[in-house]
Amino acid sequence: MSKRKICVVITARPSYSRIKSALQAIQEHPDLELQLIVAGSALLDRYGTAVDYIEKDGFTINEKVFMVLEGENATAMAKTTGLAVMELSTVFYNLKPDAVVTIADRFETIATSIAASFQNIPLVHIQGGEVTGNIDEKVRHANTKLADLHLVASEDARERVIKMGENPEMVINTGCPSIDLAKEVLENPDIHFDPIQKYGGVGQAKGWENGYIVVMQHPVTTEYAAAKEDIHKTLIAIDELQIPTFWFWPNVDAGADGTSNGIRSYREKYNPKNILFFKNMEPNDFLHLIKNSKCLIGNSSVGVRESSYLGVPVVNIGTRQNRRLRGKNVVDVGYDSEAIKTAINNHINSENLVSESLYGDGASGIRIAAILAQFPLQFHKTIMY
Repeated sequence: MSKRKICVVITARPSYSRIKSALQAIQEHPDLELQLIVAGSALLDRYGTAVDYIEKDGFTINEKVFMVLEGENATAMAKTTGLAVMELSTVFYNLKPDAVVTIADRFETIATSIAASFQNIPLVHIQGGEVTGNIDEKVRHANTKLADLHLVASEDARERVIKMGENPEMVINTGCPSIDLAKEVLENPDIHFDPIQKYGGVGQAKGWENGYIVVMQHPVTTEYAAAKEDIHKTLIAIDELQIPTFWFWPNVDAGADGTSNGIRSYREKYNPKNILFFKNMEPNDFLHLIKNSKCLIGNSSVGVRESSYLGVPVVNIGTRQNRRLRGKNVVDVGYDSEAIKTAINNHINSENLVSESLYGDGASGIRIAAILAQFPLQFHKTIMY
């Protein structure tokens, strides 16, 4: 019996940590052959060149797809997605996978779903059924309706996918593969690297060894015109707190230009003494950095997903994670400098935060590989009436 060819598409920096343990499990499974495509901002230096970490981890990349159009606005997002449909359609035609895996909800993931489903290739969607703000909400649910097999990260998400009309037999709660990485970190939490020495960065964060915070704030694509103003308010709050801070560059979304320009202009004008800016880190290093921080600030899904498992205090800013399932580690605040400062001061050393398994138990990758090896693959919806 020939191995099933499972084609996984990684389009951005966060997607790799969302799927890494599943890639390892697929690669090691005797009945599966991993086909790996790296595309979009995961190939670009300005967003941290995630492809370098993927190759360093020993994965063979079958195809690299360059598809990101400059502009970082809503029109550029739409055109990037259109170009991705064209490029990925050709890649799938040539690789002839038995199934294609699309990950979560970034805007360009809809291109993977269209290119596969329109060519009658069974489509597997990882982490559907969740709710948030941002364009991700629409893309995630569109991926769900295009997909044939749904591997969700929580019971809440499973129930929502079924309510959307999907066959319950095709909706399986595997948990999120990123929690597999978080489990490894929780079992060995000590940080064994110097983030400045290993990754460089721009700025300074003197005294970080005595305690630090982490910031990761992305633009909200449905509010992208306000991106520069929004990031400015967070910068003021963090600068005034004077706590050593590791700050990560935003994703490639509409508004990313405004966020990036806001950071640069603030840095040039005020030269904050406590903030060091990074493009990217290896997934395990990043989670170790989060685990050992006093608090994570911003609007990344890492705050409500991995950080809940790690028991890290989180100050979530704005609407990007609106209505997403979250643990007791998260407090929410609007785009207001004083409110952000107050929330951080009140939450920074929260005690009695325990690990919450909202998004998995740390064995998702193995589950996903087993399902992909054994589950009947189809490229049509089962009739439910």
